[in-house]
Amino acid sequence: MLKRLTIQNYALIDSLDITFPDGLVIITGETGAGKSILLGAISLLLGNKADASVFNDPSKNCVVEAEFGDDILRRVVSPSGRSRSFLNDEPVSLAQLTEISNKIIDIHAQHQHLLLTDPDFQLSVLDHFAGTSTLLEQYRDTFALYRITEEELRKLEGEIAAAAADSEYREFQFRQLDEPKLVDGELEDLDAEQKRLANAEGIKEALFSAIALFNPVECSIVQNLKEVSGLLSRHSKYIESLCALAQRVESARIELGDIEQEIGILADSVVVSQDRLQAVEDRMSLLYSLMKKHRCDNIGQLIKVRESLDNSLYRTEAMEEKRASLRKELSILQQKRKELSQQLSSRRQKAAPELSSKIEKMVRSLEMQMAAFRVEITPTENFRETGCDTLTFLFSANGSQKLRDISRVASGGELSRVMLSLKAVMAEYTALPTMVFDEIDTGVSGKIADRMGDMIGRMGKNMQIFAITHLPQIASKQGSHYLVYKEFDKEKGAQTKIRLLSGQERIMELARMLSGSSLTDAAVENARVLLHENLPNN
Repeated sequence: MLKRLTIQNYALIDSLDITFPDGLVIITGETGAGKSILLGAISLLLGNKADASVFNDPSKNCVVEAEFGDDILRRVVSPSGRSRSFLNDEPVSLAQLTEISNKIIDIHAQHQHLLLTDPDFQLSVLDHFAGTSTLLEQYRDTFALYRITEEELRKLEGEIAAAAADSEYREFQFRQLDEPKLVDGELEDLDAEQKRLANAEGIKEALFSAIALFNPVECSIVQNLKEVSGLLSRHSKYIESLCALAQRVESARIELGDIEQEIGILADSVVVSQDRLQAVEDRMSLLYSLMKKHRCDNIGQLIKVRESLDNSLYRTEAMEEKRASLRKELSILQQKRKELSQQLSSRRQKAAPELSSKIEKMVRSLEMQMAAFRVEITPTENFRETGCDTLTFLFSANGSQKLRDISRVASGGELSRVMLSLKAVMAEYTALPTMVFDEIDTGVSGKIADRMGDMIGRMGKNMQIFAITHLPQIASKQGSHYLVYKEFDKEKGAQTKIRLLSGQERIMELARMLSGSSLTDAAVENARVLLHENLPNN
């Protein structure tokens, strides 16, 4: 329950700190006194948008704090419009504040009875009554996941279609780069080989000519050097330096012999082949053509293009596998969604007659003895966030034979009574500790208002009920009575205040509500009678 409410710098409220009891709390006040301001401040705790234009002092923060049992909710709004939310002095998000507050207080604002004509609201009422919250959450999770998976599949199929449009060309390009078995650095080797092959005949001729020069006619330079070395060695015993010269000649002979041998080997290895030359030049032409086509500077870059095409083709295969997986997942979700929606519909169909009966009984107690009310469920094939059911509240003030959509036949006063009956029924099935009625008596008066007051009073025996009213029949019911009024200050101007009324003050407030600004003895006496009639044991 709402134990304490503190408001600072909101509209005509400079500073307010007030406590409330359990049970029925009646709030009255003249038009314009600020009852709606009080409610607006509380609504900030329910996540309503904060408008800086309602600040009492635009240079200061607006602060609203409410103590609900062990929970203290607070919202601080800066002049710039930014807000901060707190639970027990710990920062929370606005969404968290809203979620928490919606579980502990329900505000029935003026004209909210028009929600009775909203199919979504009607369905939420039945779901609360039927206790489908867990089942509905499971369905909504499945419904949301189905839509996400469906969208993911749609996008993937678009990507696959786009990939398929040029898949043949990409496969051709890949094969064109894969079949040549590209090797990084190959072009440089081919270039060197091409130059050798192109000049093979001249190279071979030059090498053989060199060998011939090593062996003039009937003579061998290497053999002659061998004989020179022998001659010098034989006479070295006479001239000591000849030994060194002989060794040098021998070294030259050996080196020239090696050179002659290597030239011979090279001459034999040089291949003069037009076929090989043509093959090398064809290979080089192919590589240069591929490099030009793919705008590459070397074979290494060409290999990267080939790998990219290979990966692209692999991704297409992976996308096909992913599509098959998503289709399977979607089929499972579709079946689960169907089963959950059927369970929801079954629970609703089972609960609808009981809800209809309870609301009809409540409405009839509010001076509509012939009223008829029925919750009509129409199953459909269309899956929505709330299932496949459409709901209609059927109503008639004159018997069940004339039941029609409540939005077409109910007057404002009748809608108010139906809404109050609905709230009274829902109060039995929710754990809400506090409920606020903001002039739910709009459009009714006299005996009807008295009956509505009785119903609100009975609700107040099981939970905390705030009844903001302009009717004395409701304001006189057993409970605490608070007056909202304006007080004028020379410096601060008009200020909205609220205070608990004592016995005589409450009589005078009821008299004002009965007769207006001019109090009469009859109005005062009527006020006493109303209060006396609503005392316990009367």
